[in-house]
Amino acid sequence: MTATDPNPGVRYVQVDADRHGQRLDNFLISLLDGVPRSLVYRLVRTGQVRINGSRAKPMKKLKSGDEVRVPPVRQATPEKARLPVGLIEEIRRRIIHRNDDFVVIDKPAGLAMHGGSGLSYGLMSVLAEIDERWRPVHRLDRPTSGLVLVARHHQALVGLQRLFKERQLGKRYLALLEGDFPEGESRVEAPLKKIQDKSGQRRVIAAEDGQAARSVFRLLERVNGYSYVEVTIETGRTHQIRAHASHIGHAVAGDELYNSGVGPNGLKRLFLHSHYLAFDWSGERIFSASLPNELGEVLTDLREQTSIRR
Repeated sequence: MTATDPNPGVRYVQVDADRHGQRLDNFLISLLDGVPRSLVYRLVRTGQVRINGSRAKPMKKLKSGDEVRVPPVRQATPEKARLPVGLIEEIRRRIIHRNDDFVVIDKPAGLAMHGGSGLSYGLMSVLAEIDERWRPVHRLDRPTSGLVLVARHHQALVGLQRLFKERQLGKRYLALLEGDFPEGESRVEAPLKKIQDKSGQRRVIAAEDGQAARSVFRLLERVNGYSYVEVTIETGRTHQIRAHASHIGHAVAGDELYNSGVGPNGLKRLFLHSHYLAFDWSGERIFSASLPNELGEVLTDLREQTSIRR
């Protein structure tokens, strides 16, 4: 609070360099953790929040050194999620690269990115215990394992998300599909649309009025009625690989949402793994994560069955 401000509790917050370019509303939502978004927008709309003494709109982009007037508000103290014993250390072990701008994590299957919708915690709950400033650049579905890119500060987040938006970041997945997939590469360009089915389940279907989505499937190996493939996605739609695979009649093994969930013996999860990330950040960077043991064992078993049949 400054001496010239008659209102007790008012804060004047200077924008740090790593917040340069961030929108005012997002800055406030981060600063006022636990305050409803509706209240944040009302504070801005009524002029109680000011930048360098002037009123501003919620989408106003901040500059390093700006002074933001923040009125006193009551912040709810969010209940801290109870994390399973050992999970923080497991995620620490799964950090495969770390620098001043980002970390790359090999996410285990079954761990959602965020808590909510009946989940008390997610990957970001765990990472908040390591460093509360870390933010996800993209996401993986809960049942999918593999590489996740997390920014360590706001400027890195903006820059890395721009790479995603401009499709300058390469992502590849390993998957096991039902049936005998064609040789070579198969390009799937089917628009995808989010729906809610009769059971109330949210899913994605191929539909002409959906969002453009492009995936390239490349056959690596056929094993005992299944096909082991590498998938490159050129867009990042929700459930893209799972929906496209189902659309072309080769659902991902172990998929309970787009298939029966039944897979080869020994498979107890979705056979989908993000194994490759490549992008240019101060020089080209390539990261890879090998197939998890539980999926590798299923693949080995299928190979053995194929050899016996021959």
